Amino acid sequence: MDNLFIAASASSPEVDFRFEERILSLKGESYPENAAQFWGDIIATLRAFLAHDELATPITVNVALAYFNSSSTKMLFSLFDALNEKAEAGTEVILNWYHDEEDDTIFEFGQELKEDFADLVFHDHAVTS
Repeated sequence: MDNLFIAASASSPEVDFRFEERILSLKGESYPENAAQFWGDIIATLRAFLAHDELATPITVNVALAYFNSSSTKMLFSLFDALNEKAEAGTEVILNWYHDEEDDTIFEFGQELKEDFADLVFHDHAVTS
């Protein structure tokens, strides 16, 4: 499967999915005008990869989002749901959650993900700004 790379813009994050390496990364801010449109193809591509993936080796997901709006939050939940389903099926999925050590909102969202998607191996990383 071809890798997926979308450069960051003023209102959307960098998306770097390297499927052969099993590393998926999101970095930046997410408040696109149409979150469903922006995230829809990304989630569809991820689901296609996960559906056809037969390897048992872990998938690493690195998320360093400094800000995301409520419509992006809904789409992120869909993305993490797909990853959690893969983890439930037996593939280890490691979620590295990066946040500014001063940002309680992003930290708390990560804690919510940890609770809601219990099959993901969650690692919290506070970053000094």
